[in-house]
Amino acid sequence: MNPSYVFLAAAIVAEVIGTTALKASEQLTRPVPTIITIAGIGLAFFLLSYAIRVIPIGIAYAVWSGAGIILITLSAAVVYRQIPDVAAVLGIAMIIGGVLVIHLYSKSFGH
Repeated sequence: MNPSYVFLAAAIVAEVIGTTALKASEQLTRPVPTIITIAGIGLAFFLLSYAIRVIPIGIAYAVWSGAGIILITLSAAVVYRQIPDVAAVLGIAMIIGGVLVIHLYSKSFGH
């Protein structure tokens, strides 16, 4: 596996952790969740900067943000009991479809 994809996957995970902790930080007033938020999001951008050395930035960002939306929605459902309604699930399904089209068919992705 290309290391750039490992960096991209790690950036996605770090961003999901940081964003999930953001809610718990209560507007950055609670120290531990605030530190997790800052570290997670900072690490996400650091790792993304390595991924875009090889993966085109538009493609990397589309995959990063699409996967992040899906994983953060799942995280919010589990951690905070924020269950998406049917319209939200439909919208997320469309995002998944877009990411799949990019990954499977785009020549920009560098298969």
